[in-house]
Amino acid sequence: MEIAYVLAAFLGGLGAMLLRLPPLVGFLVAGFALNLLGYELTPTLETLANLGVTLLLFTIGLKLNIHTLLRGEVWAGATLHMVASSGLLILLLSLLKFTGIALLQDSDWQTLLLLSFALSFSSTVFAVKILEERSESQSFYGRLAIGVLIMQDIFAVLFLTASTGAIPSPWAVLLFLLLPAAPLLRILLDRVGHGEMQILYGILLALVLGYGLFEAVGVKGDLGALIIGMLLAPHAASHHLARSLFHMKELFLVAFFLSIGLLALPTWDLVGLSLLLLLLVPVKSVLFLLIFSGFRLRTRTSALATLSLTNYSEFGLIVAALAVSQGWFAPEWLVVLSLTVAISFVLASPLNATSERIYHWLDRFLPSVPPERLHPADRPIEIGDAQAVVMGMGKIGRGAYQRLQDEYGLRVLGMDNDAAKVNRLRSAGYEVIAGDAVDSDFWEKMITCAQVRIVLLAMPSHHGNLYALEQFRDRKFPGKIAAIVEYPDEIPILREHGADVVFHVYEEAGLGLADSAAEAAGLRR
Repeated sequence: MEIAYVLAAFLGGLGAMLLRLPPLVGFLVAGFALNLLGYELTPTLETLANLGVTLLLFTIGLKLNIHTLLRGEVWAGATLHMVASSGLLILLLSLLKFTGIALLQDSDWQTLLLLSFALSFSSTVFAVKILEERSESQSFYGRLAIGVLIMQDIFAVLFLTASTGAIPSPWAVLLFLLLPAAPLLRILLDRVGHGEMQILYGILLALVLGYGLFEAVGVKGDLGALIIGMLLAPHAASHHLARSLFHMKELFLVAFFLSIGLLALPTWDLVGLSLLLLLLVPVKSVLFLLIFSGFRLRTRTSALATLSLTNYSEFGLIVAALAVSQGWFAPEWLVVLSLTVAISFVLASPLNATSERIYHWLDRFLPSVPPERLHPADRPIEIGDAQAVVMGMGKIGRGAYQRLQDEYGLRVLGMDNDAAKVNRLRSAGYEVIAGDAVDSDFWEKMITCAQVRIVLLAMPSHHGNLYALEQFRDRKFPGKIAAIVEYPDEIPILREHGADVVFHVYEEAGLGLADSAAEAAGLRR
């Protein structure tokens, strides 16, 4: 039976890729297909799905600066949206009772209140996965969306604690001892190195110290994994640990998306109700857009953060399961919400894939904020007098920066979308700015600088490099462009889009190693 799950997930993911959709859409469809064929959610699959969500929240914490949650657009934006969307949704659900659908007609105010609360949440799993696939989780709009999602997770914990009547154990107060213990956890991260011990240490922290310890004292385990990750976030190796756990987390999340489709098989009436609930998604989106715009953010930031949050959340399933167990919901609601959440993921995928086009369309209708009044983190980027620009200041980008500056005497400017990395590099003496390579406003500012002769695309995201090349081509950039790729099949694609030079990372590293060895041995070409 496990073979059928693996085969279905692979075929579903492959089919989605052929249709230019994220693989997770295929995993969701595969889950429904398995359900239709009579397969059920097994304890093993459910355990793997829970592991995926726990590791996801742990890796989010590893990349999260606690100050992000303290920003007004995050905590106030999330709170305002929760209150406003719950109020509007309960009003619209009350109107939908007149559609004649029995399940709605039989619902009292308590049921509608719970439904509106559950539908006001957005999916952490979906949004973070989309952001990571586009390498935009550290962009300004990405950090805004993740911050709002974490605030929603906190609201979820408060709700679950209050609704179940399960008060955390008195021992839960001892969890505050994790704060003074955090330096010790970071020291151990140094000691375990970069191999399998680092991965094992990360799993130990996420599942035992995070999930297990918090559950033992009556606090939501997923929140524990997130908090432990946040305690490690200031460490320089936290991002490397997140990368080490990346593929394991991705594999477990396949089980999560399969499990949604395996929860229940709906009838046509329940499908119709799910489609009605999907019509309420734009209400959430409009509210997010209005609230974000109220914090003096650019249209692009507000629009892309909104699109990341335009879906329903797996938390709705948790609410439904709790409500059914307490006798507040009819069991059919669990089926409806399972289908609604899954279809919202399917619809949100192409929306996020075309997010830049949607932003440009919205930009024609929404009022813009003058640059001097914009949020400080969202103001236009100044290129200055740079002659060369390095986009992506990882190890390769930093090496290229030094070479252009030291050997060729160029004025070099680095750019990265990770604000924390930018601050570290500035402290080390680099001229570097925080900027998003897929931010069209950034390109408008940069391309007008005629003195820029060379651009190096050293970003880890093929999507980001490709988008950058498209921007250069559209604006007829006269300088030279070099780019890096991780996979050989990406080389002709970048060349077709205007790259003058494309380097395959591993091949060029091998050539450089051989040249260095030959030079040391006194050999000449």
